[in-house]
Amino acid sequence: MTQLIVGLGNPGPEYQDTRHNVGFWWVDELAQRLKLSLQSDRAYFGRVARLNRPDHGPLWLLQPQTYMNLSGKSVAALARFFKIEPAQILVVHDELDIPPGQLKLKRGGGHGGHNGLRDIHAQLGSPDYWRLRLGIGHPGVKAEVADYVLRKPPASERELIERAMADSMAAVDLLLAGDMDKAMARLHAKPERPKPPKPGAPA
Repeated sequence: MTQLIVGLGNPGPEYQDTRHNVGFWWVDELAQRLKLSLQSDRAYFGRVARLNRPDHGPLWLLQPQTYMNLSGKSVAALARFFKIEPAQILVVHDELDIPPGQLKLKRGGGHGGHNGLRDIHAQLGSPDYWRLRLGIGHPGVKAEVADYVLRKPPASERELIERAMADSMAAVDLLLAGDMDKAMARLHAKPERPKPPKPGAPA
């Protein structure tokens, strides 16, 4: 059962629309869907919302306000206080290795050079949490990555990212229930290709 969903990003209006903040965008959309309002909570170094679920215990939404490189400080503070295990945590973040408009769900693995994940690994003492990786594409040159993630995507890319996020909401109930295999099948499903017309039928 998922008990904590974390969206990664940087606080402040200057970062709001940058590629590095797609995790914030996703959690904002989920909060809106669940009719929740994120509020600042200094105890957890972030913006927090709580959904009370009578049968499954509370679900926490979290947007760390520590800046990306210290995301783990916020995640670990909340997870430790409420005794939430890494496997009950879903972290939503930007992913360079996936093109805009695509996303992938996975559990565990390395941080891939992502500084937010790197700090979460260190603070939790485990990589064994779930990640929803939202594709932002790669600039093609490693030296340009730092500037690339802190820039706004062009409108065409933003539209692809937002469409993928909207589509992912179809799997939210599965994600919240912790039914990750079914969520993965839903999220990774390719859209059906149109069937060719039957012989003799008008094109």
